[in-house]
Amino acid sequence: MFRFTATSSIARTLCRLAGTACLGLMVACGSAQAGSRIMSTGGVSAIEGAAGGGLSPWAVLASTASDEEFGATAFVSRAWLDDYRLTVGGASLNIVDRVELSYARQRFELQTLGGELEQDIFGAKVRLFGDVLYHPLGIWSAGVLHKRLVDGATPTALGAEHTEGTDAYLSASKLLFAAVAGRNVMLNATLRNTEANQGGLLGFGGDQGGREWVAEASAGVFLTPRWIVGTEYRQKPDNLSVAREEDWQSLYSAYFFNKHVSLTAAWLDLGDIAGLASQRGGYLSLQAAF
Repeated sequence: MFRFTATSSIARTLCRLAGTACLGLMVACGSAQAGSRIMSTGGVSAIEGAAGGGLSPWAVLASTASDEEFGATAFVSRAWLDDYRLTVGGASLNIVDRVELSYARQRFELQTLGGELEQDIFGAKVRLFGDVLYHPLGIWSAGVLHKRLVDGATPTALGAEHTEGTDAYLSASKLLFAAVAGRNVMLNATLRNTEANQGGLLGFGGDQGGREWVAEASAGVFLTPRWIVGTEYRQKPDNLSVAREEDWQSLYSAYFFNKHVSLTAAWLDLGDIAGLASQRGGYLSLQAAF
């Protein structure tokens, strides 16, 4: 188990540094397209900060930096569910298309129950081998997401064993050229080892279980080189008897205006959350990449 001693002040410092890196790269790039990789090959920012889809990390690394470049992204996301609101902001760094470092702060508003939950997520991803476009096996990456609740009183009261934890995952992504009606298709599969309840917002572990392997998958079709539509599925552990947990799924649409800016919209079905059934709603995420 990894142990981290990062405080909220350190998290804020990391976020400021990432933001400064974004600004520096933007100035350095000037009016030119930032990064040598093809547009959209860095995906979008997931709700945990890593590059990928909205719900799940993919094997791709953030931005369009090549193996001789540095890249950075910043994003803000908002989900409107029946009884909850989720706001996420974060940033990531791509180091020579080999290592990705990310940070995200999640704020989960309990509209019906009252109150809110917050957590910091520090991520690191390493590209093991491959390329999303041209390698026959696609791109493969391994990563970790260390999560720390700002206040663990509510999750602990519900039976969570810990207020911080670390997910480890292995992802593979591949773009299939002209696979469906002449359109390119993006596929991703992720295997995650986790004990996080509702992604960590309800703590880690519980009276019904702890760490286990879960699967995540996504598929999308590029209707144009800039516009992809698809679906994601994320399996979840179910550790708390008083707050049953169900798998997450979404239908998404992401549009890449250029190499710098993308907008993602989705319809979410997150199942039961903290005793409130059938949480569904909309999602928007704006990303800037340099």
